Amino acid sequence: MDVIAGLLNGPRADGAFLLRSLLTPPWSLRVQDRAPLTLVAVISGTGWVVPDSGAPTRLQPGDLAILRGPDPYVFADDPATAPQAVIHPGQRCMTPDGEDLGDMRTLGTRSWGNAPDGATVLVTGTYQVLSEICAPLLAALPPLAVLRDGECDTPLIPLLAAEVSRETPGQDAVLDRLLDLLTVVALRTWLARPDVETPAWYRAQDDPVVGTALRLIHDDPAHPWTVAALAEAAHVSRAALARRFSAEVGEPPMAYLANWRLALSADLLRDPAATIASVAERVGYGSAFALSAAFKRVRGVSPKEHRERAAREAGPVAEVRAWRVAV
Repeated sequence: MDVIAGLLNGPRADGAFLLRSLLTPPWSLRVQDRAPLTLVAVISGTGWVVPDSGAPTRLQPGDLAILRGPDPYVFADDPATAPQAVIHPGQRCMTPDGEDLGDMRTLGTRSWGNAPDGATVLVTGTYQVLSEICAPLLAALPPLAVLRDGECDTPLIPLLAAEVSRETPGQDAVLDRLLDLLTVVALRTWLARPDVETPAWYRAQDDPVVGTALRLIHDDPAHPWTVAALAEAAHVSRAALARRFSAEVGEPPMAYLANWRLALSADLLRDPAATIASVAERVGYGSAFALSAAFKRVRGVSPKEHRERAAREAGPVAEVRAWRVAV
């Protein structure tokens, strides 16, 4: 597994929120759902995305907006249009005064808006929860990244637009996987732009020595890696590997390995059926005590406390699943 595959394995739609919006002016939606990552594809018509901090950006057909949470933003036909709806965590939709929404309504399966024949059609995919291992990827993104029509050369956008309003057996799984694929393509396209300052871990994949070490760590984090073992696999000395890895990635190889293992642990602990001991074995710690000590030292909470917090955060996802069944 290369470094990009390892990090992009993080975005996994599971109960992600997917919606087709059908809109006619005037329309304005304030989004304050605190979702970590949202993709909005403009299928037809135009619109503006207005971050709370930052200049308004006009979107046209074929454009794809990538929004990194949790900061709020507004989607509107015009930056001057006052919000008519506010999207809260759990995709609860209300008026700006806090009342149940009246003007916007359900217009079919996963379809919503103020006009069934609205000229503006948006397809939105929202990740309610993201894997811990994609934190470096999110940190590399600006709050708003826009890929213009043709820049993200993929048939996935029209395919997702065609599939989002269908209701057939297994359709939720189909949509989740399409969103995952689109997310990977979009992020890869963004990071490949010449005007984007890519993070160190992204550039390091092209280094023949450091890239080899990264792939080994990602492929088998439970292996008892040492600097010597990684250096031997990369056909360099220990000193050369340590020096080049630190220069390219920004931290020593053993520190990177430890952080990668703990990020994987944080994800695995979300499974209530997984014991701390089983997670420790899967990520290369000798015992549950060893993992707990490292987890507490680096993350400031115990594995048990992390699991309880993750369960609380999963509450809005359950609400989204219920909403999807209702429509």
